Amino acid sequence: MTGAAQTLDGRRPAASATRDLWAVVLPLVAVGVLAGALTLGGRWVVPVAALALIGAVISAVHHAEVVAHRVGEPFGTLVLALAVTAIEVSLIVSVMVAGGEGKATLARDTVYATVMIIATGVIGLCVLVGALHHREQSFRIEGVGPALAALTTLAVLVLVMPAFTRSSEAGTYTTSQLAFVGVCSLVLWCVWVFFQTVRHRDYFLPAAAPGDESVHATPPTKAQAWASFGLLVASLVGVVGLAKVLSPAIESAVREAGAPVAVIGIAIALLVLMPETVAAVRAAMADRLQTSFNLALGSALATIGLTIPVVVAVCIAFDIPIVLGLESRDIVLLALAILVAIMGVGGGRTNLMQGAVQVVIFAAFLFLSFVP
Repeated sequence: MTGAAQTLDGRRPAASATRDLWAVVLPLVAVGVLAGALTLGGRWVVPVAALALIGAVISAVHHAEVVAHRVGEPFGTLVLALAVTAIEVSLIVSVMVAGGEGKATLARDTVYATVMIIATGVIGLCVLVGALHHREQSFRIEGVGPALAALTTLAVLVLVMPAFTRSSEAGTYTTSQLAFVGVCSLVLWCVWVFFQTVRHRDYFLPAAAPGDESVHATPPTKAQAWASFGLLVASLVGVVGLAKVLSPAIESAVREAGAPVAVIGIAIALLVLMPETVAAVRAAMADRLQTSFNLALGSALATIGLTIPVVVAVCIAFDIPIVLGLESRDIVLLALAILVAIMGVGGGRTNLMQGAVQVVIFAAFLFLSFVP
């Protein structure tokens, strides 16, 4: 299988889940701490949950590498993106159903924060770190260009247009408009997956380095890959669940600092995206920027393409109010992030300056979230 021996970081063959005891123990510990925190509570929760969260992130990246080593690119990066998105969708839906009108902007804030974190923070950091290690790096424009086009279209339909439509209150869609946007999001994401994994899979395969021994390494067996997939899911359940457990402490810290409530969503999104961020940065350091882009852009597209249809369906079915339209300040930042990203893919190569610009936009996003 072409590319079957490539790991997410591209530097070494992924080890079997059964060979590394820590890779088996950490996900189970994370799930155990999550269960204890939900049932017992106590002062021990915050510090222990924070440590377990770090362990869950490390194990998630490891098991994603094992799966990627078996199935090859771009399927390996797709597995991690889908796993994180599915769990994140479940978390958003459960909170919205329980919260009612008080959580009307939750989906908007989460999707917007995720897109900005990925489009500026994750990609910017990957480009910057890659440039520091390798001066310049190349990627396939044929894959990154369509991904950015799809992301721009979905972001405008979901986050920008509700602020300008006239059929309902500002920032909202009517039921028919919600259904239309939900269907469009799902269809476009499905077309993207077909484009990435079937029709033009070669657009997303990183170029193999001649001295990369992992290219010729023996992939793990099916049993090892399935074991790692199960442990990957357990790790991601731990990541999302522990992030939710830590959210009250984060909320208290935000209130004490006098920051806006929207910062809470950003903090939780940062925690949930940690596994993908670590994997993407490691790939960039190993001179596999294409893999970094596959992870980052795939996650951003899945966040909108899967989250919005599910949330829309739940809101319509249970008559839950939902606000999707961004404020003018956020629209400007989103437009800037997408414009810079599009300008950066024109030459098919990245450098230090491109990464620095994107990191500055990400810093502006964080700063203006604290000081609107």
